[in-house]
Amino acid sequence: MTAPETGRGIGTGLTGTSFRILHVSTGNVCRSPITERLTRHALTDRLGDPFTGGLIVESAGTWGHEGAPMEANAAAVLADFGADASGFTGRELLDEHVITADLVLTATRDHRAQVISMGHSAGLRTFTLKEFTRLVRAIDPTTLPDASQEGMVERARALVRAAAALRGWLLAPSAEADEVNDPYGAPITFFRSIGDEINTALEPVVTALTGVSAPH
Repeated sequence: MTAPETGRGIGTGLTGTSFRILHVSTGNVCRSPITERLTRHALTDRLGDPFTGGLIVESAGTWGHEGAPMEANAAAVLADFGADASGFTGRELLDEHVITADLVLTATRDHRAQVISMGHSAGLRTFTLKEFTRLVRAIDPTTLPDASQEGMVERARALVRAAAALRGWLLAPSAEADEVNDPYGAPITFFRSIGDEINTALEPVVTALTGVSAPH
């Protein structure tokens, strides 16, 4: 796989293999930037060195504001978590982003449908964030490869396969349960509630990906 754009990825691994996580929302200025940078922050917390493991974290928008900075309230939310908001620029979702992604996590079911409609056999690796969280919680972590033995990339790939296999069996309690609402234009209080929602959804995902629990 090609190397990530400067400032957009986290790690390239020492073995030349990588696992790309692509977060998708609408404008790529609110939800997906928050999710991208919180994922990277959580990985750094667990792994210490952000270049460990070969995990690459990126984002884009289905109606992406190409070249735009993230919304000021989104940056403020990241600051609340101690996450880095610097150097971000919005991107419009392109075929190449979907083709090279190993896991696509979207804000809503509509975003998920749009990614899948682009083709590229994306269906088995595209989930809403909350959907993926729900599926991951049901997966026995002892059934996944040990990252310290087989590598984090192999563990991550196995996690996606296991989640895809569970999808038809473990349904959401409601359609809204798999959605992250758009805070665009909303006050900072709503942005903070969305940030908390995203962070809560990410915690079990990052733990499952890495095999490392969040530090206390």
